[in-house]
Amino acid sequence: MTETTTRPTALARGPTRTLRLLASLVAVETLLVVGYLLVSETTVLSVRYVSYPLVWVNLGVLAVDAVDVPRPTDRRTLVAAVVAAVYFAVLAWTTGLVGPGTGDPFSVRLLWAVPGWGPVLLVGGPVSLALVPFEAIGYGCLAVLVYGSLVRATAGALSGALGLATCVSCVGPVVAGAVAGVGGGVSTAVAGAANGPFAYDLSTALFVVTVGALWYTLR
Repeated sequence: MTETTTRPTALARGPTRTLRLLASLVAVETLLVVGYLLVSETTVLSVRYVSYPLVWVNLGVLAVDAVDVPRPTDRRTLVAAVVAAVYFAVLAWTTGLVGPGTGDPFSVRLLWAVPGWGPVLLVGGPVSLALVPFEAIGYGCLAVLVYGSLVRATAGALSGALGLATCVSCVGPVVAGAVAGVGGGVSTAVAGAANGPFAYDLSTALFVVTVGALWYTLR
């Protein structure tokens, strides 16, 4: 009698499905960005800065869509889910999406910006939130991929788990967020502006490498 181990695997999805999903995402994003620019009369100073949020969202969604992510139904998958949740929390904290309370009364407001960068959800009170859409989505996708990688690693050899724990690309966003946080910024991308002219480029490149590395372990 054999026991079947459930683990996330790459789905047999053809390029047509992926292209359709990407085309749908780009179409919706283009409408939102163009509509916002027309309504707000915002001037675009650099196309690449408008594009970076789309790269984060599209790559993250496509990567998560490309793999099977099992539901946490037993102790092994529950532990993996908790670790992934902690990973997301650390990313959110080090990049400034979540921070300590200001001591001010509870408040909620939206800061409008180009879709992807905004609208930013700002929450004050016991805990401060500054949820930049593309970062929240991007880090959420990373957490899902980390969860899938952990489930696969714990279902296999111990070396697989050690490989994930020591993966530079996995911890890279946390380290980068901590460094950016020293500058007192709201988020990795926003705070990065104070740390050099190529901070946006580097944070996006690091995100792409991280997603690629995690997707590679699950393909």
